Amino acid sequence: MAGITSRSIERARDVAALRGIPNVYQSVDELADDPAIEVIDIAVPPAEQPGVIGRVLDHPRRVRGILAQKPLAMSYDEARRLVEACSRAGVVLQVNQNMRYDHSVRALKTLLERGLLGDSVLATIEMRAIPHWMPWAEGGRSLSTFLMSIHHLDTFRYWLGEPERVLASTRPDPRTKFPHPDGINLYMLEYAGGALASGWDDVWAGPAREGAAADVAVRWRFEGTEGLAIGTIGWPAWPDRAPSTIDYSTIRDRGAWHRPRWPEAWFPDAFAGTMAGLLRALETGEEPDISGRDNLKTIALCEAVLAAACGHRVVQMEQLSG
Repeated sequence: MAGITSRSIERARDVAALRGIPNVYQSVDELADDPAIEVIDIAVPPAEQPGVIGRVLDHPRRVRGILAQKPLAMSYDEARRLVEACSRAGVVLQVNQNMRYDHSVRALKTLLERGLLGDSVLATIEMRAIPHWMPWAEGGRSLSTFLMSIHHLDTFRYWLGEPERVLASTRPDPRTKFPHPDGINLYMLEYAGGALASGWDDVWAGPAREGAAADVAVRWRFEGTEGLAIGTIGWPAWPDRAPSTIDYSTIRDRGAWHRPRWPEAWFPDAFAGTMAGLLRALETGEEPDISGRDNLKTIALCEAVLAAACGHRVVQMEQLSG
């Protein structure tokens, strides 16, 4: 890393000292002035990100690539404007949808690409976990959908592609005291080929913080016509490292389970993958693996879940992603 800046320069200096970063810049403009900076990793609250991307694109010296955080923006229209602006400027845009680089998520993708599970039947992600909502989450048009469910919706897209219809329901999270339109999210995605995907994003997870015993975990399951895969996502254990897991069996295995394991964990190891995807795209001239253009479909899916849940209706994806 060549340099860093922040709204708090003192904090930027502290991080630079801790991580051995050679340069601390006083502003985004000063950072963009440096010809050594070719790629900018933007890590700011969602409401601030469009403005920062705009400042980078408006700077007289153009960088080659931007890694933006998820959500790219808090609405489809704003996200599309950012994607189009980057395209006009010739700046490659990658989005940090880092769950795609969780080891179990990626392992299942490999099984699907190899056809080992047969045709897709049903995919589920069940999250019973208590997120730490940052102060900037208060007062937005969405809480759980754009900040938490977005991980699982993007993962379903990664595994299964684009759904045709969305059904969803939401209710407030009893623990979160500020008003929010979407708290505990339940949703189902219907696919043209008959496959279904369903997410239970339970940010309450029972009164564990209030004194009851805790059952906190993220579990996923994928059923195909020729195989079954089940797994866990380790992030709820953070700051302890907890590798995700995958177990799978196919009709060719005669009842045996395969249980590969690895030492890496989504937090923090998967975050290297999204930057690597951007750098690889800059080297090869190809589209990045989680490009801004691709991520528009994830933002559209978030819009569909929010609209379906808050409007108590079925949403056709073609109505939103135009």
